[in-house]
Amino acid sequence: MLKFAVVRGGLGLLSVRRACFLSRSSHSAPQNEYRPIKKVMVANRGEIAIRVFRACTELGIRTVAVYSEQDTGQMHRQKADEAYLIGKGLPPVAAYLHIPDIIKVAKDNGVDAIHPGYGFLSERADFAQACSDAGVRFVGPSPDTVRKMGDKVEARSLAISAGVPVVPGTDCPISSMQEAHAFAQTYGFPIIFKAAYGGGGRGMRVVREYEELEENYQRAYSEALTAFGNGALFVEKFIEKPRHIEVQILGDKYGNVVHLYERDCSIQRRHQKVVEIAPGFQLDPHLRDRLHADAVNLAKQVGYENAGTVEFLVDKHGKHYFIEVNSRLQVEHTVTEEITDVDLVHAQLRVCEGRSLPDLGLKQDKIRVNGCAIQCRVTTEDPARGFQPDTGRIEVFRSGEGMGIRLDSASAFQGAIISPHYDSLLVKVIASGKDLNTAASKMSRALAEFRVRGVKTNIPFLQNVLSNHQFLHSTVDTQFIDENPELFNLKPTQNRAQKLLHYLGHVMVNGPTTPIPVKAKPSSTDPVIPSVTMADPPMGFREVLLRDGPEGFAKAVRAHQGLLLMDTTFRDAHQSLLATRVRTHDLKKISPFVSHNFSNLFSLENWGGATFDVAMRFLSECPWKRLQELRALIPNVPFQMLLRGANAVGYTNYPDNAVFKFCEVAKENGMDIFRVFDSLNYLPNMLLGMEAAGAAGGVVEAAISYTGDVSDPMRQKYSLDYYVKLADELVKAGTHILSIKDMAGLLKPEASKLLIGALRDRFPDVPIHVHTHDTAGAGVAAMLACAEAGADVVDVAVDSMAGMTSQPSMGAIVACTKGTKLDTGIALEKVFDYSEYWEVTRGLYAPFDCTATMKSGNADVYENEIPGGQYTNLHFQAHSMGLGNKFKEVKKAYAEANKLLGDLIKVTPSSKIVGDLAQFMVQNNLTRAEVEERADELSFPQSVVEFLQGYVGIPHGGFPEPFRSKVLKSLPRIEGRPGASLPPLDFKALEEGLRAAHGDEITPEDVMSAAMYPKVFQEFKDFTANFGPVDCLSTRLFLDGPKIAEEFEVELERGKTLHIKALALGDLNKAGQREVFFELNGQLRSVLVKDTVAMKEMKFHPKAQKSIKGQVGAPMPGKVLEVKVKVGSKVEKGQPLCVLSAMKMETVVNSPISGTVKAVHVEPETSLEGDDLILEIEE
Repeated sequence: MLKFAVVRGGLGLLSVRRACFLSRSSHSAPQNEYRPIKKVMVANRGEIAIRVFRACTELGIRTVAVYSEQDTGQMHRQKADEAYLIGKGLPPVAAYLHIPDIIKVAKDNGVDAIHPGYGFLSERADFAQACSDAGVRFVGPSPDTVRKMGDKVEARSLAISAGVPVVPGTDCPISSMQEAHAFAQTYGFPIIFKAAYGGGGRGMRVVREYEELEENYQRAYSEALTAFGNGALFVEKFIEKPRHIEVQILGDKYGNVVHLYERDCSIQRRHQKVVEIAPGFQLDPHLRDRLHADAVNLAKQVGYENAGTVEFLVDKHGKHYFIEVNSRLQVEHTVTEEITDVDLVHAQLRVCEGRSLPDLGLKQDKIRVNGCAIQCRVTTEDPARGFQPDTGRIEVFRSGEGMGIRLDSASAFQGAIISPHYDSLLVKVIASGKDLNTAASKMSRALAEFRVRGVKTNIPFLQNVLSNHQFLHSTVDTQFIDENPELFNLKPTQNRAQKLLHYLGHVMVNGPTTPIPVKAKPSSTDPVIPSVTMADPPMGFREVLLRDGPEGFAKAVRAHQGLLLMDTTFRDAHQSLLATRVRTHDLKKISPFVSHNFSNLFSLENWGGATFDVAMRFLSECPWKRLQELRALIPNVPFQMLLRGANAVGYTNYPDNAVFKFCEVAKENGMDIFRVFDSLNYLPNMLLGMEAAGAAGGVVEAAISYTGDVSDPMRQKYSLDYYVKLADELVKAGTHILSIKDMAGLLKPEASKLLIGALRDRFPDVPIHVHTHDTAGAGVAAMLACAEAGADVVDVAVDSMAGMTSQPSMGAIVACTKGTKLDTGIALEKVFDYSEYWEVTRGLYAPFDCTATMKSGNADVYENEIPGGQYTNLHFQAHSMGLGNKFKEVKKAYAEANKLLGDLIKVTPSSKIVGDLAQFMVQNNLTRAEVEERADELSFPQSVVEFLQGYVGIPHGGFPEPFRSKVLKSLPRIEGRPGASLPPLDFKALEEGLRAAHGDEITPEDVMSAAMYPKVFQEFKDFTANFGPVDCLSTRLFLDGPKIAEEFEVELERGKTLHIKALALGDLNKAGQREVFFELNGQLRSVLVKDTVAMKEMKFHPKAQKSIKGQVGAPMPGKVLEVKVKVGSKVEKGQPLCVLSAMKMETVVNSPISGTVKAVHVEPETSLEGDDLILEIEE
């Protein structure tokens, strides 16, 4: 960075106090030239209007604002002493271009001078002339100078006359495409179109080849016409990779012109400046002098008065070319003010009054540079979507401040509405320091302090620019952004607090997001968490597993004296009783107690099975995060999961490598024991799951699903011999533990003795684990019988979560075995404490509790054989469908459906198949005989058809005939293991797709979730993107939301706690929304929530469904300018479909696919919100 001497003397005359003491005799100008200004109108809006108002107030000048109908809520009209509406009935931009209205307001209200700001009319000679004709001073150059400088062609001519080098270009504005084509033929591509009567990147388009010429000509013309009221264009040769250097000049009425050094504005996108630096970094001193001299010479040649900017391009050889003069104040004037201590707006106003530059202390030899300044334009644009403007309501605004930081803004406040009608600039942040690195560090710190919620901003992109090595240590050119794609590796903002407020507001307005089976409210009583010591928990069986591996673990289990228990409270118990809805939030609370007091458990079943997809689908939680957090809290007890063989944790077949990968990732995240089963006991499916679990390093527990009754000699399909032979195969395959999975609770005490006794005799060294349900009420007796017969482990649930369709009572088993050879070693009083916690916690899940409709278990399960969890679900479904009084018929139909399908093992998913067929029979009032007779004409549930095709596997004894053939007719049939023919899953491609959709925060666990449940995972990610980490909320808040005036805390992470109070619920607005008010950490916050019930009665533009490729949505809010296709049009991928305009920028929407236009949902002038449906294409 070039070092400059520090000289501040004389420049302070521009401040308020010293300006007030200037006497007329101090002027070199004649007395009659000085006319003080008493009232200034700013013919502009936003931050520049406020910037001028502040300067006027400092100088004792009264201020007048003008505003459009769309700007009634804008801050600039509140900052002025007076404010008047202009352009009534006109479009938003046209209002600020309506010269007659502006002049009328000025005349009617005694305005002395009009400051044009930048943009709009600031470079319109006719406006400057209109001011002059009306006797109102124009704060800027004379109308003639504005005309000369505003006409890019004439400005070029003047530059040439002044000996300033220029870029080859047209001598006058072009009037046709043919002229543009002729220029391109002469000078070659690339060329650039520029608006002849305005700047700021509007009406500017680079063309690199002939095919792009017409489209870019039309877009540039249209943009220029919209932004400046004149679509005239001129053409220049486009210089590749130049630096954009501009020189700030200031002139007075007496021929004095000074420069205030230069600014480097090379960091641009779409020809709009993003970051500006003053002075230019690493600029050759001789080049700097030439730039300054050329700028001043040009200004003197035209008699330039007031502030202006002479812009140059500097090529890679150090040659500079004049491009234009902006005869107005620039957006980036702030950095010049910071390094020179010259208030440019003060100077503009004083010059307009007739003062000379020397009188203002502005002599060239006294103007010096002090340090470096950087300006970042914080805009409401989304860098991840090509800087598309975002609109909406600012829900949260907190700025960065502190030493060396200046903020110029207007719309940057909580509650501000960002419309699509105007520029997307939100706030200008200016950082000053002794050099570039110091200024950059202050800027980075300030930007990090910003919190803007409700609209997207470019802050993450700006932060990347400021940390870029090239930016900090070298020079940059106008291609900097294009050549540094890493700038778009944006760190996503968390926005957790505001998202949670959105969720709470949504629940308050619309009710729970998860389906509620019964109309019951969560209990208002929170459970008391039993205390634990601060010491580490005692060692448990997991220590054995980690030390000795799966084989050593199995030996230790077999050698253990007494009965071991597996606690299902964390999974199957709540799956059976509470529709699998128990949240991680409540599991975590009790986990330390379990770790400290139940270290001698065989294992804790806490994962897999239905809990995996339900966590994402209904609880909006990541199942992997649950596993990770529970593992950290319970390091000493082995974890057990349910693995559906070749189906992993899904309901369908997966490629083999997906099952292997799932087990690998589960083991890495803390899973220990894999209980592998198949819903049909289909051996090939089981063997694949066992192999996958073993390869991952887990304990393999092969589970035989139990049905029938081995103690009944009349039931021989699933005989004792069947189970022993199947166990033989599993032990040969290398299972570490043998399990009996009695999903329906069909094991009677006598059958338990027979089955477990036979297995113990057959496999004396293999640990045996028995799982059952207590639907009939005989679970405790059956498990004690199993233990007496030689079982090493039985399943229990804590007392308040036991019984009925859940597992037998932990307390009962502990009490019954106490003091016997089967003593569990578990303290009964600790079971009571554990049970008390879950008894109160269960009240939080009242909307899902099976006792709402089912008051007891039922021994008829021995007849219908409905698995525990499914029994609960069917009971809920029957009541929700108004069939509560017919549940007996549903159970009878279940038994009949089971016989129709050949008497199946009934575990998920085979149990669902039987249940679907049963409901089909009840709904259609069909008997078993009628179904068999009409099988070839009935439309069966899809699950039944796919089962008969072989998609689930081959049932013991084969498929029922002729029923199968009558149902399938000519449909294809699968022979052998269903997943064997599936191609391997491409995990790399899946991960790349997820990163493209959701960003680089995708984890291996996310990839696995998407592999198992693609649609559910997508919905989960969409939900969390909108509503944040809802798993931080208490269960009552999650399900029911807060009550008005309720205060509560939400811990986002350790050391970060939100203090929230629900304040009020607003009335319905025209958009179908209600405003919900909160107090967050002592500050007022509000969110707008769509009332889904009310919106059903209101008409809204349809949204494009992202999952449907042919639905084309608006990439940003805006207005349709042109529709280029119609229904029936054939389109190619990438073909322009329509043109949108937002914030004075035009965007062409291209076709995402090739096909035929099926429907068009817009027409010119249609106003759209983001993702509104534009048209539909059929491939």
